[in-house]
Amino acid sequence: MLTRETDAKLASDAHGHGVGTARPRRARVLLVEDEEDLVSSLSYSLQAAGYQVSSAVDGTTALRLATEQSPDIVLLDLMLPDISGLDVCRRIRANSQSHQPIVIMVTARGEEVDRVVGFEVGADDYLVKPFSVRELLLRMEARQRALPDENDFGSAAPSKGRITIGNLDVDADSHQVFVGGNEIHVSALEMRLLMHLLEVPGKVHYRRELLTEVWGYHPEVSSRTLDTHVKRLRKKLAEAGSYIHTVRGVGYRIVAQSAPKGSRPSAGTDHDQPAR
Repeated sequence: MLTRETDAKLASDAHGHGVGTARPRRARVLLVEDEEDLVSSLSYSLQAAGYQVSSAVDGTTALRLATEQSPDIVLLDLMLPDISGLDVCRRIRANSQSHQPIVIMVTARGEEVDRVVGFEVGADDYLVKPFSVRELLLRMEARQRALPDENDFGSAAPSKGRITIGNLDVDADSHQVFVGGNEIHVSALEMRLLMHLLEVPGKVHYRRELLTEVWGYHPEVSSRTLDTHVKRLRKKLAEAGSYIHTVRGVGYRIVAQSAPKGSRPSAGTDHDQPAR
């Protein structure tokens, strides 16, 4: 276990090398961890790096604080005393009516199957214990840079404008999605997936392309992960979810009309098809 002094020095060094700099406001972090020593050490380091930190030692408290505080980032352990961290993440992602934070799973469970399941339930990143504070800060900053202007803690990204297709209205710059005029809250990863599909409405996006462009460097992310996220996104988008069509064995596309009845399998049924 790193000491507070070592953690603080690492946090300070990371801050001085571009990590945690130039934030217009202090990002809010919810640390969900039942090891008191680790909570104390990480809280100290994160505060030294300029973050606002609150903590929860169990999943029930974490879900309550996630609703009450609308954190920007949730650092989530998987092994909690009441409910699994996987269930916490799943419930956060299932709520389309509330703010969607960046979720980074921080856990001792490092097997490939654990990572795969973590990404499938909606994690943005996965970090295995033991880890360095500097690596954690770098990963947090990388995820923040992917967000639009309002939540971007670095330089502003070029404007992508507003896209309307059917009754689906997406403003990537403000990270807002509306269906029939009602706002639907999506995660940063779900927004990237949606925007990639919307780049050219009607175009078929290959599964491997989506995995590379949306998830980036993660080798653990599989076709099954993609299917799970598409299924979750369809559910959040309600009637507009039917605009996302599955092209069996190839990938997905989005068009401003529902797929003919019976022609589109539900997400998750074709993950065993080869990616092209």
